Amino acid sequence: MTRVVSLIASSTEIVFALGCESSLVGRSHECDYPQSVKSLPCCTTPRFDVEGTSGEIHSRVQSLVQESLSVYRVDVEMLRRLKPDVILTQDHCRVCAVSLPDVEGALKEILEYSPRLISLHPDSLKNIWEDFEIVGSALGVPERAKALVEQCIERMHGYRDKVQGSIPKVAFLEWLDPLMGSSNWLPELVELAGGFDVTGSVGTLAPKLSITELSLADPDTIILAPCGFDVTRTALELPSLTRRAEWRQLRAVKEGRVFIVDGNQFFNRPGPRIVESVEILQEILHPDSAPPLHRGVAWVRVEDR
Repeated sequence: MTRVVSLIASSTEIVFALGCESSLVGRSHECDYPQSVKSLPCCTTPRFDVEGTSGEIHSRVQSLVQESLSVYRVDVEMLRRLKPDVILTQDHCRVCAVSLPDVEGALKEILEYSPRLISLHPDSLKNIWEDFEIVGSALGVPERAKALVEQCIERMHGYRDKVQGSIPKVAFLEWLDPLMGSSNWLPELVELAGGFDVTGSVGTLAPKLSITELSLADPDTIILAPCGFDVTRTALELPSLTRRAEWRQLRAVKEGRVFIVDGNQFFNRPGPRIVESVEILQEILHPDSAPPLHRGVAWVRVEDR
């Protein structure tokens, strides 16, 4: 049996979706779904204090990056003990998760053997589906991966076909201090859910935004989805926005169309549950098209808090 260490939460979910969970022998500190994965040995830790406001976290991470330091540590001794045949990592974002250079540096210290290193790079939905197939091929189940991709695409297009009414302009915010718009596959999710993203473009990094730029975009709906934050954690950040007079003047704010979604478990995690992200958005943008199955857990209206 292939021994696999997954160092990103999305690839861990892909392994489970492919029915290969018995191959997993190690995980990252961020791998938390399904719950059973938490029983596996953890192979990574962050180098920064993850507690505090979004502004404080941003400052800590940027300090490490500016000093050309890794944002995460890889436990070399744990990898040596686990002896994986395959290690899953990513070279998409050195801030969001353990990156390819982090793992390559750790493997230089392991001279006894050379595991296969699979690095994923999801910039768009197309890349996400390609990553499913890359993982499936590495685990010897390419047909399962192909079937999973087809199932996900079919479900997503099914949501789009249900959309009724006008197409709202959506400001999807990936960070709150500083404000950052959407990136990578997120504008595609908004489109599939029947919206038009006014804060980002496919395959790019999240752009920094001023309140003035946000006001000029004049969104009908604002979605708050800080990377790595759940609904409760994001709600704690609201004062950084609500105390600003410019924020209170935004049309979407005045009309009560500001929503918090779970960016950690869904939108910012390019695994199989990216499909549910579209479902969540559709519940928000076109409530007459979809029952509120995720409301109160994966999303809330800000004025309801």
